[in-house]
Amino acid sequence: MGAGGLWVRAAHTALSGALALGLFLHRTDLRKQEERGELLQPLIFGLLVLCSVLLYFKVSLMDPGFVKSEEEVEAGNSEEQRMVTPQVPSNIKMRRCGYCMVKQPMRARHCQLCQHCVRRYDHHCPWIENCVGEKNHPLFIAYLSVQLVVLLWGGHVAWSGLYFEQSWDWLQHNIFLLMSFFLIVIFTVVVLLLLISHLYLISCNTTTWEFMSHHRISYLRHSELENPFDQGVILNLWRFFCSSHLTAWENIYFQRNSEPV
Repeated sequence: MGAGGLWVRAAHTALSGALALGLFLHRTDLRKQEERGELLQPLIFGLLVLCSVLLYFKVSLMDPGFVKSEEEVEAGNSEEQRMVTPQVPSNIKMRRCGYCMVKQPMRARHCQLCQHCVRRYDHHCPWIENCVGEKNHPLFIAYLSVQLVVLLWGGHVAWSGLYFEQSWDWLQHNIFLLMSFFLIVIFTVVVLLLLISHLYLISCNTTTWEFMSHHRISYLRHSELENPFDQGVILNLWRFFCSSHLTAWENIYFQRNSEPV
């Protein structure tokens, strides 16, 4: 873990904790329910905040789908690994990465920041200080979903504690809630747009990198189809959320391109 990643993760944890604690310390609906002994909603909110932080660390620290070198593959060539790692047909030649020299499966890309090739590379997210790839992309969506629920609920709670008066004393007592509310609104818009865009791309079985750089990616430029990996919304969503193993995208690519138009 680099120093930059450590600071980003510490900032995320501190900000989440400070905002949540501030909502409990001010005269918000959560604070009033707590004082009345109605602990169900405050408890659920606190657990959601904790869940979002744990998901953040899980997505941030896990392997996003780093492509292993031939030596690493041979060293860990167990039956369990063969079941998880897809086998590319021997007649398909895989290109070598110009940076780390590993055999690069289709849809993989080398990340300059992580110094690794990542399977089904989507993007490098500076907020989690990790790549979003084939292994952690579903969990990244789960994190965004939980985070959106927390932000929407937190925004409602912050608003419930604001009673507007035209006085300097009122502003001094409510400046934290005001700042919290505006921060939550900004984060909510960002997370909502990010979640919507990712769900759309997932339903089409494409990635952010492929969507933004379609004209520069050789296997997309040379394909007879606009998107050779699109198998329909239902199958795309099932493969993304329910598949327990990595995919040999070369098989789908050549199968789809050989189908009659």
